[in-house]
Amino acid sequence: MSDDRVEILPVRIVSGVTVVSPQGRIDHTGAPRLSAALEPILKGCKAGGPPLLLDLSGVDYISSMGLRVLVVASRTASGQGGKFGVAALQPLVQEVFSIARLNLMMPCYVEVEAGCAQLTAP
Repeated sequence: MSDDRVEILPVRIVSGVTVVSPQGRIDHTGAPRLSAALEPILKGCKAGGPPLLLDLSGVDYISSMGLRVLVVASRTASGQGGKFGVAALQPLVQEVFSIARLNLMMPCYVEVEAGCAQLTAP
């Protein structure tokens, strides 16, 4: 895989949660691809629909453009009454999240399984 793109692995359902696993870099090239891939999935992330969790374990870099994609996704889900979160952030990505204070804007989980459990809790 080239360093300048992001690949979306097949979407999977884990404990009733839609889990999407981007891979690679979410930067000026990868961010638009991730945004386009998330658009149809976000339509189902609404009140009564399954929560959406991004498994970021395969993301080794995220730029401000990538952060914007995640903020828009979080706000879109919230605006529709849906639940959204991110999980398994690599150390560099986790540091960027902390600096940008995104960990205060959207739920961040250490593991996918923990995120799924929290997002489906009543």
